[in-house]
Amino acid sequence: MTHAHAHTSARGRLAGALALIVALMAGEIAFGVVAGSLALLADAAHMLTDAAALGLALAAASFAGRPARGRWTFGFRRLEILAAHINGILLLVVGAVIVFTAVRRLVSPPEVRGGIVLAVALAGVLVNLAAAGLLHAPSRESLNVRGAFLHIATDLAAFAGTAVAGVVILATGWNRADPLASLGVAALIFWSSFLLLRESTRILLDVAPQEPADVAQAMLEVPRVSEVHDLHVWTVGSGFPSVSAHVLVESGAECHAIRRDLAGLLAERYGLSHSTLQVEHAHVSTPDASRRPVVVHRRGEPS
Repeated sequence: MTHAHAHTSARGRLAGALALIVALMAGEIAFGVVAGSLALLADAAHMLTDAAALGLALAAASFAGRPARGRWTFGFRRLEILAAHINGILLLVVGAVIVFTAVRRLVSPPEVRGGIVLAVALAGVLVNLAAAGLLHAPSRESLNVRGAFLHIATDLAAFAGTAVAGVVILATGWNRADPLASLGVAALIFWSSFLLLRESTRILLDVAPQEPADVAQAMLEVPRVSEVHDLHVWTVGSGFPSVSAHVLVESGAECHAIRRDLAGLLAERYGLSHSTLQVEHAHVSTPDASRRPVVVHRRGEPS
């Protein structure tokens, strides 16, 4: 599947998941008020952010598919990463609100109608299973879609916990099961937020997806390559890792042929299909070594 087709597929699946979530959210708010259930209302609040997250992810996916132009030399791929980062922050905010409200209800638990809680929670499980199924495949290729998928996945777990709370309330009348289920939801939300923020932050800060020294050493294994420096490895956007380097080769070596060999090595072994390599003979003057992020020589050669 081409990158453009992947974006089109992701947009369609995001739109389908958004429609499911909005419909369920409207019903959950109504039944949560009738049942007096914080767990349902907490889920509804989380689903409101899910709807916003899916809408943001859908917009980012649409922009990310646009070609590069003007000063946007990489296109709009980073918008997907930015959307994922914002979704991670939204998850944190929702988790904090749920914890605050749940603690208050643990101190003074209101009456909760367990039957309604259980029925709505089971409906929520089914709808979120359908939405998660739509997003599962594209979430493996796009951090943006993964952010939306995590919102759905935490909702799925939340509905399962809420259903358990409904059963406990029906069986025992213990209303504190409802806010306790909400605290379980919050814990899942915080963990999902941490995972999403960690990965999106690494990309936004251009942290290398592979160890640069290992990549440089592999490049040195190509015959007649004598030195690799100014090596940078970073991720532009989901599915778009990039590498650039200054490579010195032995005197008399064919620079263009070696560049092709290096590009093939980087693509096949490390998935770095977008490479920018400056290949020159070793007698060409090089930048001050103190400014080189990575400087690697062949074993046995003077540094």
